[in-house]
Amino acid sequence: MGGVTPGAAGGRDPGLQPERTRLAWRRTTLASTVVAVLAGKAGLAGGASVGLLAAGAVCGAGWVGVLVVAHRRIRGLAGGGEPERLSLGYAAGVVVCVLLTVGGGAGVVLW
Repeated sequence: MGGVTPGAAGGRDPGLQPERTRLAWRRTTLASTVVAVLAGKAGLAGGASVGLLAAGAVCGAGWVGVLVVAHRRIRGLAGGGEPERLSLGYAAGVVVCVLLTVGGGAGVVLW
C-alpha cells in the first residue's frame, strides 16, 4: 500500500539467506566429519576385518563426497550477487553421499 516492494526497487535483495545457507553447509560438513571420525575410531578399536574395512571405505567415500559438494556450494555463495541454484544432480549426489556416510558409519559400529 504505497510501499516499495523489493522487486520494484531494481533487483533481488537476498538479505541473510546466502549466509544462512553457507552456515547450513558448514554444519552438514561438520556432522559428516564427526560421523567419519567416530566410525574410524570404532573401527580401530574393534580390529580389522574385510567387512569393517569395506564399511569404513564406504563411510570415507561418502564423507569426501559431502566435502566436495559443500565446498562447491560455499564457494558459489561467497561470490556475492545472486547465487547459482543447486542443480538436481548435485542435490541427489549430496543425499547419496550423506546416506553412504551414515550407512558406512553404522556398518563400522555394528560390525
